[in-house]
Amino acid sequence: MIRVYSSPLATMAAQTTTPEKAAAPGALTTFLAALGGGFLSAAHTAGGMTILLVKILARLARLRLDGRELWKNLYKMAVKSLPIVVVTALFTGAIMVIQAATIVKRYGAEGLLGWGAGFGTLREIAPLLTALMISGRVGANNTAELGTMVVTEQLDALRVLAIDPIGFLIAPRFVAIVSTLFMMTLFADALALFGAAYTGQALLGVSPTTFFNGLTAGLLDFGDVANGLFKSFVFGLVMALASCHFGLATTGGAPGVGRAVNSTVVTSAAGIFVLDYLVSFAIGG
Repeated sequence: MIRVYSSPLATMAAQTTTPEKAAAPGALTTFLAALGGGFLSAAHTAGGMTILLVKILARLARLRLDGRELWKNLYKMAVKSLPIVVVTALFTGAIMVIQAATIVKRYGAEGLLGWGAGFGTLREIAPLLTALMISGRVGANNTAELGTMVVTEQLDALRVLAIDPIGFLIAPRFVAIVSTLFMMTLFADALALFGAAYTGQALLGVSPTTFFNGLTAGLLDFGDVANGLFKSFVFGLVMALASCHFGLATTGGAPGVGRAVNSTVVTSAAGIFVLDYLVSFAIGG
């Protein structure tokens, strides 16, 4: 019989305990990791939207967009959005008068009601609320359509047929969304002032003539209208880019389409408020 003798070192190595588990990361490490991940995600989204904007502008510069698709999207996005814009604008004007009613009654400043309601409506409230309503209706729908085309490989089929998806689908939708928001802001301005004038007559006894005289007495000018319209153009850019970017970046089938729509709504709303602040700061209101 052969006996095998183990050395003391081998015995000690066999008797060693298993190493302890690595310590869990601390709260600060977790926070910094989440912060860094959020920053990288935001940078990735901003970079993707910028690249998409460059591609769209390149097609528009060469007029490489489908005219029939453009008119179809203008009808679907602009004309069919009129009812919700009408309701939103009328009640926006009425709310502005209700908020000003206490001060008007206290100081007897009926002649300034038109200026007070018009200043906030034209420069801020009408463009902002219209953008949020169009974002929820048009932006989300556009992302869902593009995302469905991506997951069902319809965009790949266009490429197989030598059709440029950017010029055929994306550029017309981009132009349609920006144009829709600009036009809807014009309608919203007019309807909000109309609603404010007749709400003032019903609640405060201020005639529409007095209300509109307050608008045109020199305290407001075209610059106030142009301020809101410029904001609507900027809001339309971020909304169109977000909806098209997340639609094209959809992965994961039907659940991925839902995630893309959610990302579009959140990004558009956040971008609208951030750009509203930046534009207001840059142009003075």
